[in-house]
Amino acid sequence: MTEKWDFWIDRGGTFTDVIGRDPQGGLHARKLLSENPEAYADAAIQGIRDLLGLKSSSAIPPGLIGDIKMGTTVATNALLERKGDRVLLLTTKGFRDALRIAYQARPDIFAKEIILPEQLYERVVEIDERVRADGWVERLLDVAACHPAIEQAKADGIDAVAIVFMHAWKYPDHEKAVAKVCRKLGFAQVSVSHEVSPLIKLVGRGDTTVVDAYLSPILSRYVQRVAGELGAGPRLMFMMSSGGLTAADMFQGKDALLSGPAGGVVGMVETAKLAGFEKVIGFDMGGTSTDVAHYDGEYERAFDTEVAGVRIRAPMMRIHTVAAGGGSILHYEAGRFRAGPDSAGANPGPAAYRRGGPLAVTDANVMLGKLQPDYFPAIFGPGQDQALDVDTVREKFTALAAEIGDGRSPEAVAEGFVTIAVENMAYAIKKISVQRGYDVTEYLLNCFGGAGGQHACLVADALGMEAVLIHPFSGLLSAYGIGLSSVFASRQQALLKPLAEESRTAIDELIATLRKAVIAEFAAQGIAESAVASRPVLQIRYDGTDTALPVNFASGSIFQARRDFEVAHKAQF
Repeated sequence: MTEKWDFWIDRGGTFTDVIGRDPQGGLHARKLLSENPEAYADAAIQGIRDLLGLKSSSAIPPGLIGDIKMGTTVATNALLERKGDRVLLLTTKGFRDALRIAYQARPDIFAKEIILPEQLYERVVEIDERVRADGWVERLLDVAACHPAIEQAKADGIDAVAIVFMHAWKYPDHEKAVAKVCRKLGFAQVSVSHEVSPLIKLVGRGDTTVVDAYLSPILSRYVQRVAGELGAGPRLMFMMSSGGLTAADMFQGKDALLSGPAGGVVGMVETAKLAGFEKVIGFDMGGTSTDVAHYDGEYERAFDTEVAGVRIRAPMMRIHTVAAGGGSILHYEAGRFRAGPDSAGANPGPAAYRRGGPLAVTDANVMLGKLQPDYFPAIFGPGQDQALDVDTVREKFTALAAEIGDGRSPEAVAEGFVTIAVENMAYAIKKISVQRGYDVTEYLLNCFGGAGGQHACLVADALGMEAVLIHPFSGLLSAYGIGLSSVFASRQQALLKPLAEESRTAIDELIATLRKAVIAEFAAQGIAESAVASRPVLQIRYDGTDTALPVNFASGSIFQARRDFEVAHKAQF
């Protein structure tokens, strides 16, 4: 048994969950507010100090800690709040507005005023170059001509650059040359599309590259801060959106958006398997949002995802999120009850948190007696030692009931708000199960997250589900799942070929190339090839259509891949 502590941490929007495994193998849990500036600078580091019995300001002694596995919402929050780094976009001349125009999708078909999402890049420089789809160089790259504009951006304080050229997913020479110039000029972050997302389609590839340039610097600073506090000893790993761990120095912006929730999916699956269930719906209700996920024998990953109005093409756990959490603010307007989508977060938090916050879903449960102060951590008030404030909650609900004025008691008003929040969450589960052809009544509802237990039975009733699992670590299951996760790496590369035996050689060669790159990434983290399990997945679509479905190609059979694709296509469409 190791003589060091290991820590598994999930830094969420409202709470940070820490599980420490002591040298004897015992597990110790700690839950802190993610933001509590009066008490500590960083919740994750504070949680480690608390479990090690150290004071807030004291240094962590070397040799005490082995591995730290961590999921964080730092990148997600920066994207949602548009607080990433300033980005310069370099693109092929004539395509400066391609990412802004995008696919001209209209989510609200009847909206008279189309409000385009705010672009993540601050400035665009068009590079006079052009490679055609067949590799023919129509216009040679003039590196000297683009130098002044790039230098000016650097002089103006922009330190991150995204390089996206036409057809560079297949013919990347021009991108490589410009990236070399940018690195020479001293840009701290250079994201190049053929490295970040070597897939066909300019918009998806471009958006992913810009997101990577926008978020990686923030992530890098956070990683350095945590590593600086910990010193040289511990091995620091971060959870990626794909459900696997990677070394801190390899953690990229595009892989960080579902860092915490992905740990929840791993935790949900592993705990359900131990309980004897193979079909699981994960229901993770936290303070800010609720994440739901589906598992039917295999992890579901999406390669084309939209997060906060931005398209990202990177492997991510297929998780559906709704803005209904314990901190969702309760509104009464024009005779109508509404829960969320805005959240009270950790600061000020719900009314019961003693920070002058508004009424939230958590307060409705306090009002109904489902949350009892005696069983809730006493971490509130100026000294972080007071229980939930029941009196303030009662006063606020009494005032709201009087404002509504239809004779309903304060408890009935609270019950009404909880019912609305439950319907929002039940609808989210239907979206990932019933609407995709799965019979949800055959599944286990694995309930976790700080607020999950208060609503699990209500959600199960609304969906006709008969089994609910609440694990002893359900309040910290994302952190527990991060601890159970393996180191993971993936590579994608577009290959436009018919699914037929004559394409076999090209498919096998590309799989071998990608596998080699993945093995090299593991080797850099000290993992031997003999310890690596790999699996090739083909993204297959019908000719003339736009939607590719993932098909396991472990069998190496073109016939089997075609048959599996047809079955999957029929089930989904």
